Amino acid sequence: MNPTCASCPVRDSAACSVLTEEERDTLALAGHTRSLKRGEMLFAAGDDQAACATLVSGALKVSAISSDGSEQILALIHPAGFIGELFAPYAHHDVVALTDSKLCTFARTDIDRAIETYPALARALLRRAQEDLLATRNLLELAGNASAECRLAALLHDFAAAASDSSCNLARKFELPLSRGEIADMLGLTIETVSRKFGKLEEAGAIARKGKRGIELIEPKLLQSISGRQFALNEHGTVI
Repeated sequence: MNPTCASCPVRDSAACSVLTEEERDTLALAGHTRSLKRGEMLFAAGDDQAACATLVSGALKVSAISSDGSEQILALIHPAGFIGELFAPYAHHDVVALTDSKLCTFARTDIDRAIETYPALARALLRRAQEDLLATRNLLELAGNASAECRLAALLHDFAAAASDSSCNLARKFELPLSRGEIADMLGLTIETVSRKFGKLEEAGAIARKGKRGIELIEPKLLQSISGRQFALNEHGTVI
């Protein structure tokens, strides 16, 4: 096995996990490791040589700039997430690191070749695309219909799920990848409202804030209830 793949923290959850070790080693020969600092751009809207990548660590945002110069965050990419527009001639949106991040990148031609060679990888990427579409729809629905407290609770719930090492548990402690202003823009709220709702969730006993960006889940079931997320959690924050 490729040494880089052997030590990869998302090797069992990334799209490439469906490949055999031999297939993964072959694919890895075409890949490159890239590190981004917070605020650094992976690629910009209009790039015609935009690479495809799996996020190994950190967090990315997919965003667009409106005609008045304001930013709209369209999606968040968490570890094991795949980024890249496989069938478009150029990138449609900016992709920027929210935190220091590490990626495994591939030229689009190499990914195209891998999809043709490994049908299991093609199916895995299709499933990822469907999951990303559902997440985007949920975000649009959340920002349009839910109360401010529900919106924030749902976002924190999703951050906890993304930070977890298991699909069956929420991470009890994690760092917010977004600033208060970015959260406000993403949820269609003011910064003041976001700050008040953080206080409400803390007063209710659902969370505790740790430093500037640290969050600890005190009562995962309470956060899930406020968020309106549909699956149930037991007292340990495990999906049941």
